[in-house]
This record gives sequence, structure tokens and C-alpha cells, in this order.
Amino acid sequence: MGKGQKSGLGRALVKQHKQMIQESNEKGQSYRTQNKKVLESVTDVSDIDAVIEHAHEKDLVFSANYSDVKVLINLDSTSETSKMTPEDLREQRMKEEALHASSLRVPRRHVPPWNTQMTVEELDANERQAFLSWRRSLAKLEENEKLVLTPFEKNLDIWRQLWRVVERSDLLVTVVDARNPLFYRCSDLEAYVREIDEHKRTMLLVNKADLLPWSVREHWANYFHQHGILFLFWSAKAASAELEGKKLIIPHESADADTKICNREELLARLQFEAEKIVSMRTRPRSSMSGQSDSHSDSEKSAGTTTSLKSVMVGFVGYPNVGKSSTINALVGAKRTGVTSTPGKTKHFQTLIISDRLTLCDCPGLVFPSFTSSRYEMIASGVLPIDRMTEHSQAVQVVANRVPRDVIENVYKISLPKPKPYEPQSRPPTAAELLRAYCGSRGYVSSRGLPDETRASRQILKDYIDGKLPHFQMPPEISDGKAESENAGEPISSEVHEPDSFDDEHPSGNKLISTPNLKHVLDDLDSFDMAN
Repeated sequence: MGKGQKSGLGRALVKQHKQMIQESNEKGQSYRTQNKKVLESVTDVSDIDAVIEHAHEKDLVFSANYSDVKVLINLDSTSETSKMTPEDLREQRMKEEALHASSLRVPRRHVPPWNTQMTVEELDANERQAFLSWRRSLAKLEENEKLVLTPFEKNLDIWRQLWRVVERSDLLVTVVDARNPLFYRCSDLEAYVREIDEHKRTMLLVNKADLLPWSVREHWANYFHQHGILFLFWSAKAASAELEGKKLIIPHESADADTKICNREELLARLQFEAEKIVSMRTRPRSSMSGQSDSHSDSEKSAGTTTSLKSVMVGFVGYPNVGKSSTINALVGAKRTGVTSTPGKTKHFQTLIISDRLTLCDCPGLVFPSFTSSRYEMIASGVLPIDRMTEHSQAVQVVANRVPRDVIENVYKISLPKPKPYEPQSRPPTAAELLRAYCGSRGYVSSRGLPDETRASRQILKDYIDGKLPHFQMPPEISDGKAESENAGEPISSEVHEPDSFDDEHPSGNKLISTPNLKHVLDDLDSFDMAN
């Protein structure tokens, strides 16, 4: 082959390579201009991300709404809350949360209402404008220093998935974690379902109920009945094991209908029954308007015929990592949705046909705005990804506060440092004590020769989410002392008084505030940790 042919081939390859790069760049530009972004859950948005997002919105005109904006700068650095005790701050926060509870709303879709003359562009613009107004209302709540607003879903496309599922479904099932059902329940979502259709109902599917003792399930069943909440106890893990031919032993099984953990067939039958009842209630008024004297009996027959022929749809919504995808797979009988411990695996809603009369509709996991928890509690609950956390000690402290000391020691086979004699004997272990004891027992050491607390914290949080560390919350009416006794299996005293504690009284009746004696100081010096 000649020299000219070699150079021609080389030039052709270079030209082809440049042409491919140009075509890929043009495709990328058209992809960005069409706003075809990959559907991804967004709960944390930094300031620069928020600025870029607002700049790309075509219909946002801030000058029209805020023409006379005045920025007020408070030069006084001292805040009113800095002089308050923790108890006063907690009481003030609860009052503020009750005052602004109605502001925690789910974004509505048709604001203004949709009509047949509205184009696709107008509908999209209205949805974006309504969503922005909803974001602004929550931003005003975040400015209130007395309130702590948890991270919530900020992607409009994720909320659009919820809107479609709510509109399609006859019955909406909210999957919650049995260990803290009220944390995963959104009351405004139930109100939004009623706004869409007055006949639609919502049901709480209390998943992971096998982690609760029978007595705790009984307390929650009474609470749900008192508040008129439709509920069912369920265990996706037990149902999946049954499909695989395995038998998951539930130590706290009950024969009571209210506290019983239903199986796959019972859950499907109950879902179909509730959905068909809603359809019959929706079609009954139409058939009763015939004007005949015996229209009532005919309407019941026609309604029964309609429900027997028409397929009903049941929608599933819930927070990430509550077992919603596992529930769908157990009900379908095969793996149809991806299951992972990382929140946000499901990206788009999907419909799954169970039979000719029942269809399931799965919605991506949503993080609803709330006041009831902090960011670290959401990480410990599995709502926010564990691998993305930057501060691990506060999330581990949530675990240490909720799981009794003896339970942690028995599960991990470790010995936690006891409280000092001048400390409350019933205090929970600190995050540093738990992490160092765990690292010492497992041999977790970082490259610098220090305990690898980051690795230990991730493992502890995953054990807490998976149920290896048993814990649960009691209904609001139950006292904390009874909840602790239920959790530990035996009554836990609030405080243990040592003979030489520092609340001893003087014979005159006045309490003496003494200083630690020499023995206690020497004990503290002996147990001093150089890594501290």
C-alpha cells in the first residue's frame, strides 16, 4: 500500500472522528434545549443549584411579583432563642408547628383548573407556576427560625408521577414503616385524594409489622380505629419468603383480625374489596337518578354488575425505602420493580395487572415536607441516602437515643462505657462511645491509625434500618415510660441513685451542690481516652 493511501486513510479516520464528536455535541445541545432530563429525586438543593434552576425557568418573572423588595438586615447578632432553655425551645417549636401545620401541603396539579381548550404548553406553564408558588410558601416557612423544615422532594417531574397515580387509582395505599407509622404518613395527601374524588379513600399499609410485638400492634390498631384510619398490618419480607418456599417465623403472631399480619392472598382480596366498594359508591348516584320507583334495587344490581366487570386500580405511594417495591413484587409474584437499600430506586410510575379485576399502580418514592423530624432522623430512618451523609455522628446519636443500651450491647456483643457517677445514670450512650466501642470490637481502623468511625456509622445505620437493632415508636397517647418498658421487655427505671451521688440533702433540708471527690476524678483520669 502506497504512502498516499496511508495518509488518505488517516485523514479519513480523523475526519470521521471529528464528525462523530460534532454530532454528539449537537445531540447534547438539542437534548438540553428540550429539557429531557433524567428523572431523579432531588431533596437537597444548594444555593447555586437553586439559582440555576430558577434562571432556566422561562415563565418566572420576579420583577412583576416583587417590584418593591426591601432587604432588612438585622445588625444585632443576638437572637431571642439564644436565651431560652431547651425545654422552652421545644415547647415553642411545637406551638409553631401546630400553628403552621396547614401550610405543609402537597402541591396541586390543576391550579388554575384544566379545560379542554388549554394547550400542552399552557398546561405545563401553569403546573410550573403552581409548583413555584408552592416552593415559595415553603421557603417562607424555612425563614422562620422557630421552625425546622425537613428536606423534601423538589423535582416537579416526581410530583407529576404522584398526580398521575392519584388520578388513575380508585384506592390509594400509603406504605409506611411499622416502627414509626406517623412519621411516614402525610395527612394532606389524604385530603388531596378527597379533592380529586370524594369517593376515593386511602389506606395505610403498615409494612415490617413482623418487627413489632403483639402488644405494640394492638396499641397502634386502637389508635388507627380512634382516628378513623383504614389500615392493615403487612410484612413484605414474610410474603416474599413464602413465595420462595421458605417460612419466616414471626415470634409475635396474633389471631386477632386487627393485629394479624395478613398474607399475600388476604391483602389482594382486601385491596380488591375496598376498591370495588369505592367504584360502587361512585356509580350508585348515577344509576339512582333514573326516576323509577324501584330504581334503588336496580341500581344495586347494576352497581354490582359494574364492579364485577370493571377492573379496579390500586395505587401505591410512600416514602423511599419503606418496602414499597418489595410489596409490589410480593403481590405480583415476581420481580417487576427494582429493590435496593438506596432510596429512590423507582423512577417512573408503572401499572401491573394482577388479574382481570385488579391492577396495581406503583409510584416513585416521595419525601413529603414535614416538621416532625430533623435531617439526621431522616437519614437514620432510611429516607435520605446513608452513603451521602457528611456528618455521621449526629445520625448515630439518633440510633443511640432510640435503642436501649442493653439491646445495643447484646446485639453487637460489646461493652459500652457506663455513665459517670455525676451524670444521669439513665442517659443513652453518646455517638462517640458507641462508635469507638464498635470499631474496637470489629477492628475498624482508618489509614491514620484512628478508629474508622465513618465505616462503623454506616454499618450501624444500616443495621438500624434493616431491623437488626430492634426499636419502635408508640402512639402519641402512650407515655414514654410505657414505650421504654415495651421496647426493653421489662420496666426501666428513670434514674438510679448512687449512695454518693450529688443530690444528697443536708440534714437541714437544703440540697448540697458538691464537687466530685478524689476517687471519681482518678477514675476519670484512668479511663481518659487519648483519641478524644
